[in-house]
Amino acid sequence: MRKYLAEFVGTFFLVLTVGVAVIKIAPFAPFAIGGVLMVMIYAGGHISGGHFNPAVTLAALVRGAISAIDAAAYLAAQLVAGVLAALVARFAAGAPGTPALSLSGRALAVALVVETLFTFALAYVVLNVATSKDNTNNSFYGLAIGGTVMVGAVTVGGLSGGVFNPAVALGGSVLGLFAWSIIWVYLLAAVLAGTAAGALFLYLNPDDRPAGRRAEPATSTRAPSGAKLAGPTPTQP
Repeated sequence: MRKYLAEFVGTFFLVLTVGVAVIKIAPFAPFAIGGVLMVMIYAGGHISGGHFNPAVTLAALVRGAISAIDAAAYLAAQLVAGVLAALVARFAAGAPGTPALSLSGRALAVALVVETLFTFALAYVVLNVATSKDNTNNSFYGLAIGGTVMVGAVTVGGLSGGVFNPAVALGGSVLGLFAWSIIWVYLLAAVLAGTAAGALFLYLNPDDRPAGRRAEPATSTRAPSGAKLAGPTPTQP
């Protein structure tokens, strides 16, 4: 339960920040969003791994850094946190002053492409800085992850909303920032990106596979049997 609560808290403050910053048209919203993700990862990463995003959890599952049971519980905690954060944001900041984002035609296709690409970038960065045995106990993982979200929001926020996270998409739809008719774009992007990021990590890091899934080279350099996945924070109980 410690891990699931940590995921809830981190996701809650991420979605709350997104909601209030967008409603109030904060001039530095991308920096606030990337910043809150960074600090929440530093705060809760040592407990849960600091996913705060179903796409990242999927990537970690494919990579083998989390069990299926934990992944399902993380997903539930993240989505519930997204809905509750949206309700608090609406209470605190009021209703959005602009119509919900709705896309069609080429704009919808563009949104799917950029959301998939930057969600992939986010999940790929998380796996490499927070679960790789080559980056054990580093101090930059939160900055790298938060920076990825900030860069994505600045770059393609005007094209897709810069979501990169199904919990944010759900919270934003509850809040009225996104039309319910386009939420499938963010969900599909998360599935495609999370799966691809996990698979690519395993391909590029064949010696960093979980026990039982590692292909043995002729001269093995793997860690001793029973060694845990490396990274700045544990992702297994």
